[in-house]
Amino acid sequence: QVQLVESGGGLVQPGGSLRLSCAASGSIFSIFSINVMGWYRQAPGKQRELVATITSGGSTNYADSVKGRFTISRDNAENTLYLQMNSLKPEDTAVYYCAAAPSIVILTTDPRWGQGTQVTVSS
Repeated sequence: QVQLVESGGGLVQPGGSLRLSCAASGSIFSIFSINVMGWYRQAPGKQRELVATITSGGSTNYADSVKGRFTISRDNAENTLYLQMNSLKPEDTAVYYCAAAPSIVILTTDPRWGQGTQVTVSS
């Protein structure tokens, strides 16, 4: 199975930037089964929210709340997913989770999860 490990979270002031990374590892078969990856986030007391997705072909989608500020990308050669977050707002504060799946349907229902990384936006 695929293992996902996030990094790059931390404390940043409003208006600042952070880049999250998610390294995927596992058997060759499991890595090649990943067609869609994404970033979710969960703020205290709120449901987990899908923030951005990217397919193996590079097609992307974003939640309205982050459109124009966040950019999702992937390095297929390095099996790594990224989330560049700019113009951060206090409401972006959450634990961010990397997710991977063979399809967008499975990404939204039963993906493989990383352990999460905390992002705190505060002055």
